[in-house]
Amino acid sequence: MTFEFQKLDLNALPSDVSVPSYVRGSLKPRVAHIGFGAFARAHVAMHLHETLAAGGGDWGMRVIELFGTSDLFDKLEENDHLYTLVETADEGTNTRLLGAVCETQHLARDGVEALINGLAEEQLKVISLTVTEKGYCVKNGKLDLDNAMIQQDLSSPSAPKTAIGLIVAGLAKRRALGNGPITVMSCDNLPHNGVLCGIAVRAFAAKQDAELAAWIEENVSFPSTMVDRIVPALTDESRELIRESLGGQVDLNGIVCEPFRQWVIEDNFKAGRPQWELAGAQLVADVEPFEEMKLRTLNGSHSFLAYLGFLAGKETIADCAADPVFYAEARKLMVDEQLPTLDVPGDVDLVAYADSLLKRYSNSKLKHRTWQIAADGTQKMPQRWLNSVKFHLANGGDYRHLVLGIGGWMNYIRADRNGESYEVIDPLKEKLAAIVANDGTDETTYVDTLLALDSVFPSELVANDEFKKAVHNAYRAVAEKGAAQAVADLAD
Repeated sequence: MTFEFQKLDLNALPSDVSVPSYVRGSLKPRVAHIGFGAFARAHVAMHLHETLAAGGGDWGMRVIELFGTSDLFDKLEENDHLYTLVETADEGTNTRLLGAVCETQHLARDGVEALINGLAEEQLKVISLTVTEKGYCVKNGKLDLDNAMIQQDLSSPSAPKTAIGLIVAGLAKRRALGNGPITVMSCDNLPHNGVLCGIAVRAFAAKQDAELAAWIEENVSFPSTMVDRIVPALTDESRELIRESLGGQVDLNGIVCEPFRQWVIEDNFKAGRPQWELAGAQLVADVEPFEEMKLRTLNGSHSFLAYLGFLAGKETIADCAADPVFYAEARKLMVDEQLPTLDVPGDVDLVAYADSLLKRYSNSKLKHRTWQIAADGTQKMPQRWLNSVKFHLANGGDYRHLVLGIGGWMNYIRADRNGESYEVIDPLKEKLAAIVANDGTDETTYVDTLLALDSVFPSELVANDEFKKAVHNAYRAVAEKGAAQAVADLAD
């Protein structure tokens, strides 16, 4: 299939494709979003679009990219910053053009000075970001001063290449101009995202200028958020769905996602915010209970299905959900092993929430690849699985599904599925490959070497003989019986 750029003809759109109803000419860049990938387009910018549709106003979004080429941004500008969102499920599709974006900035095209000046503008009130866990350059709850890119930005603060370095440079310019307070809002899928973002920004600033760090402490807030929407990476199949939905037109910035979305935001803003509640967002005093609920149930079961499902030959989450055994064991993981570890508001029906997730997983139109979800396991496992394991060890609970997930991951990073090789995406990719190469022939040494990764496995877990034995058994079960049989054995 070929998908070549063409300028969208709004007059030739099918009648069921909606276009923005608000006056886009009045939009100003009051929100700057760093990292305009698939999730940002389908969730963050979509919520602002719906806020404008419901209440009007001038809260536009400037989108910023630090890596790659500016090709897609150039094409977005040619389409007057409009792009396509297709929400798809077995019940049908909903297609619309979103219009909250009013400007683009790309480091390679516009230069770093333009990006810094943009963050310092008085009219800008919120800096949001989706840069993945890696983008925060945090290790063990602190700014990773050994990170090569952080070191580079600290040595050249006027030419930053990381999101953290750019934000600090923009805040420094903002302070120098006297342009007032602002909010930095993380929208990435990691626990305490606002707290971690604040730690990274403040620590980076403190390394440069104590007075700047003090100004940030007084004038910048870092609210946490919980984001939930399944947005698979684009494939030729999903690009073709976009083309069909647009009546034959191609939109290279278009995105496909599920209909469901949830956004819980800590209501802590220094300089105002859009009325996101008009678009269904929940503004709360404390995000953490919702964050943990989602990380442990949705993300935890996703990872369980990703490693074990992929090794069993299941290419998508929908394929896993269509298998009665995988479906049943994923539900047990959530209901029996994850829900007991949670402390959420009393009006939340956790079992109903778990069942709603399984219904979402069964969406056969959403080709959410197990391989995609399996990426970055060393960063995902601690919050998705290991904190729950610690709870069960302390309280005598059952964690056999969780530990089988760990065994699945240890098999997955071998990059061998019945003789078929594949790429393992992980920030520790080289270290993992070395462990596979050096220790992979000895099961005991291999598992123990992986457990010794202190950035992944907490020392109190590794020191627990019961846990270590369970991990060895889980690894061996997957390696010897295969993932499908290992999951089936959980039912016994």
